[in-house]
Amino acid sequence: MHELGIVFSIIKTVEEVGAENSISKVNSVTLEIGEVSGIVPEFLTDCWKWSVEKSELLKGSALYIEQIDAVTYCESCGKTYPTVEFAKICPYCKSDNTYLVTGNEVNIKQIEAM
Repeated sequence: MHELGIVFSIIKTVEEVGAENSISKVNSVTLEIGEVSGIVPEFLTDCWKWSVEKSELLKGSALYIEQIDAVTYCESCGKTYPTVEFAKICPYCKSDNTYLVTGNEVNIKQIEAM
């Protein structure tokens, strides 16, 4: 389960931002997670609940997750399409000359703090 490592990394980043900005308490963190990132949101949430109790800054804070849809670009025809539905093969021209544009990222979108 790599979600625990991801949560530890997020907590470390939020604690660094908190120290740089004299934040005394974080109420919530909003993450953007790519649809094909390989992260299971339910596992991430479970790890979050356990991990934040060990941080004075984040204790009791909520985690909100927003999905970034996976989109693939076809270099042959120049169109984009939903990755999960069609995978690597372009539904318009049937080319496999494609690459992922969005959907694999993990971003801290917002930190709500006092």
